[in-house]
Amino acid sequence: MTFDQPQLSGVGAARLARSGRVRVVDQVMIDEHGRPEPPQEGGEAETLRGFLTYQRATLEWKCRGLDDEQLRVTLPPTTMTLGGMLKHLAYVEDYWFTEVIGGEPEPEPWASGRPESDPDWDWNSAATDSGDELRALWAERVNRSDAIVQARLGLDGAAALSKSHWAWGGQGRVCLRWVLAHMIEEYARHNGHADLIRESIDGQTGE
Repeated sequence: MTFDQPQLSGVGAARLARSGRVRVVDQVMIDEHGRPEPPQEGGEAETLRGFLTYQRATLEWKCRGLDDEQLRVTLPPTTMTLGGMLKHLAYVEDYWFTEVIGGEPEPEPWASGRPESDPDWDWNSAATDSGDELRALWAERVNRSDAIVQARLGLDGAAALSKSHWAWGGQGRVCLRWVLAHMIEEYARHNGHADLIRESIDGQTGE
């Protein structure tokens, strides 16, 4: 998958490249784990999208290099797994961006796969999916979300951030600004879980 990549001015890029903390490719700051750094002097939409991109890239890093069984490892007492996290966040991407912001019907596999008897189906069903399937599903939904946001911004510019959309089955309305901030929160929370699960699997640590 690809991530939106914030840019840095020439002087700032050179300084950070010399620090060894990041590398700079075509004026794009990439940290040692392959995550694009959020812009330091961007507009509102660019900043929100930059931080969301960074959090998505953190999840990708935490799941990188693990086989199918490792993606199914739990850290008791929680039943969460990294594989389940990938599938859950694919669902969350679809709900907030495809359904709420895009105004499209609920896509598969959620539309027909989620039984009413299992509200955590996105988490639980990941145990029967391969790592390749989970990564591909998540990456596809992230790319679709980005395309929807880009289309909204391209149509209405900065005003798209304030335009409201129906959510929660018509029980309330939210704007794109709220959705982007909420998604940063959603990823950041689960990335904290991912830190602990990944360390329990192979000892890898890092923010």
